[in-house]
Amino acid sequence: MEELQFAEYLRHTGLKLTRARRVILQEAFRTHGHFDAEALYSRLKKRRAGVSRATVYRTLPLLVNSNLVRKLDLGEGRSTFEHTLGHPHHDHLVCIDCGSVFEFHNPKIETLQQGICKEFDFEMLSHSQQIYGRCKDCRRK
Repeated sequence: MEELQFAEYLRHTGLKLTRARRVILQEAFRTHGHFDAEALYSRLKKRRAGVSRATVYRTLPLLVNSNLVRKLDLGEGRSTFEHTLGHPHHDHLVCIDCGSVFEFHNPKIETLQQGICKEFDFEMLSHSQQIYGRCKDCRRK
């Protein structure tokens, strides 16, 4: 399913679904947690997939723009990604010491955001929330 969506997106943008892009897409969907570009490249290199680091870095924005992958800015120039299909909406807690990312969903927060949008006559298309702090393990150190 994701391959068809990606191929359709690429077609509309005048690009082709190359072997390398297909391999990167498949590897991104093998990963069920957060990943960064280097980790994705490293896994592809171990698999001897024949995909360059530059191709990984050029393909990730295409996956984001096709709505198959979400990019999370975790501060200090650090970005991670997660695939979106089959993953319900959630927000993130980010530990600034160890870099751990914890997912959470809170209906009260979602309702509050919708109310704010209604108050300002604003149509929300999407949103992302990251809360930065220290996890319990890092606070104990």
